[in-house]
Amino acid sequence: MEKLKMHSPNLTEDSIAKLAELFPSCVTEARDEQGRMKQAIDFDQLRQELSDHIVEGPKERYHLNWPGKREALLAANAPIAKTLRPCREESVSFDTTKNLFIEGDNLEALKLLQETYLGRVKLIYIDPPYNTGREFIYDDDYRESFDDYLDSSGQRDDQGGRLVANTEANGRFHSDWLSMMYPRLRLAKNLLCDNGVIFISIDDHEVDNLRKLCDEVFGGENFIAQIIWQKVYAPKNSAYWFSEDHDYILVYAKDRVSWRPNKLPRTAEMEARYKNPDNDPRGPWKAADMSARNRYDAGVYPVTCPSGRVIKGPPVGTYWRYSERKFKELDADNRIWWGSDGDNVPAIKRFLSEVSSGRTPQTIWFYKDVGHTQDAKKTLLKYVDFQETENVLNSVKPVELIQRILQLSTSPDGSDIVLDFFSGSASTAHAVLKQNYEDGGRRRFIGVQIPEPLPKPEPELGSIFEMGAKRIKNYAKEVSSEIEDQKAGSIDLGFRVMKIDSSNMRETHYSPDALSQDLISENIDNIREGRSSEDLLFQVLLDWGVDLSLPISRQEMDGKTIFFVDGDEKHMALAACFDLDIDEAFVKLLAEYEPLRVVFRDAGFASDSVKINVEQIFAQKSPNTDVKVI
Repeated sequence: MEKLKMHSPNLTEDSIAKLAELFPSCVTEARDEQGRMKQAIDFDQLRQELSDHIVEGPKERYHLNWPGKREALLAANAPIAKTLRPCREESVSFDTTKNLFIEGDNLEALKLLQETYLGRVKLIYIDPPYNTGREFIYDDDYRESFDDYLDSSGQRDDQGGRLVANTEANGRFHSDWLSMMYPRLRLAKNLLCDNGVIFISIDDHEVDNLRKLCDEVFGGENFIAQIIWQKVYAPKNSAYWFSEDHDYILVYAKDRVSWRPNKLPRTAEMEARYKNPDNDPRGPWKAADMSARNRYDAGVYPVTCPSGRVIKGPPVGTYWRYSERKFKELDADNRIWWGSDGDNVPAIKRFLSEVSSGRTPQTIWFYKDVGHTQDAKKTLLKYVDFQETENVLNSVKPVELIQRILQLSTSPDGSDIVLDFFSGSASTAHAVLKQNYEDGGRRRFIGVQIPEPLPKPEPELGSIFEMGAKRIKNYAKEVSSEIEDQKAGSIDLGFRVMKIDSSNMRETHYSPDALSQDLISENIDNIREGRSSEDLLFQVLLDWGVDLSLPISRQEMDGKTIFFVDGDEKHMALAACFDLDIDEAFVKLLAEYEPLRVVFRDAGFASDSVKINVEQIFAQKSPNTDVKVI
């Protein structure tokens, strides 16, 4: 019976598997440090396959590089033996909600989510540290000391002397920041669906480097836009040079061809431009210029106004947009406006009923439309009471800003997943709930935040993560009191809190000289002490790639506890039982439910014969069930 691996995916192995499909002759076998056989790449053979397209050695090429890039790539690919542990007491509507709040380092979280949410996330919005030298949610001063930079960039000799006379001193301010972002963006790209998109807030300090980094990770051909957001409503007169009134938002698609932004709603100001002075039965319209500057030989002819005045042709240097024949057809259909006295230069009537119902988004976003930083702080203070003003984050983003991103990139009709792995004060989660409330959508959020302490201790808040969770709880209470009972049931205002922790499985790999009889007897049970059955269940969901937000029910059967994940008794994604003394009678009862997957504890069977017969029992009673153990 196959065992679940119970650790995050090894992305290097995945890359080797992809190369094996393209170049099977380049894949060989080698022994690892423990002497076990593993797949490996024969680079000499791969060079021969790609000989005309390889750049190596001192050859010049365009690429982004920095000290620590290789280590950052290794950090992205290396698997981790960790898990997500459910925390019911901090959650809201744990059993029914589809939203997730994850407490822990976001690099580890992204690795743990690889199997479950691979290619499923519609939108990623992140507001990473800006690398300004000030501490925000994360320690965002990623600058090395000058001496450390010289060492890591290879600019010292063995005696400590400088190898390069004119060093780019600013490089030391950026290398660690790039090393922090690189693996996270690589992992995040895997989670995006084919028509998914990522929006990243940033300022002048790292916008150029972030653009180059995203070109490498997502492909420069998938760049969509660099949006300017007016973040303040008044200039800073204390500024030494210029008042910095804007930030940027970089937009990259997983596949530019597959992604298109939604149209934005038309504004009341735009609607007001349409009138109906001639009571046209087709409704309000506005006059549009009928001349154009592009050469059009058929667009030069005289027209006669209803007043009898003859206009010899279009204005000098222009052409009528339509041929004479088409113009006469439009005039006959009352689509030409000659003015109230019938003596004006002709204009084409654009009817409101015939124009697009939405407007194309632009790359400049003004605070009057999407909010500013003071709005963001006021919103945070509305839902979280602070005793220390220093705890009101400077980097918090307006809910309206993220709602604009949601309107462009998600649909209220689907169950689009929205991910923010720099969750901070939970502005993204707030925006998802608010947008769902306003348009009846079913969007889902996944927020990830490290349990960073607040700048000043608060009596009821221990960390940034707790602050974000409290904000969402209080907003949910407000919304619940405002809407009707029947509507409240259709809006998901809850969230499951998950916390990153060490694996539920004991560490059982020891060197031969470290083994002893006592150690062997202590490791008969491979489950770490203090872990509940629900802890085990969620690690199984992660390992098997099952959605962490699926409904879960717990049932007692024949004295054993069974977890059923998703669906009714005859249509569930997974059934799990981690109790001991499992016998064949119990296995036969469980097989009657015909789950798609079933998992047991490896040491949970009453005897070896039961363990051997489990697969046969399911093969007879539920042949489509995948059976595994932990």
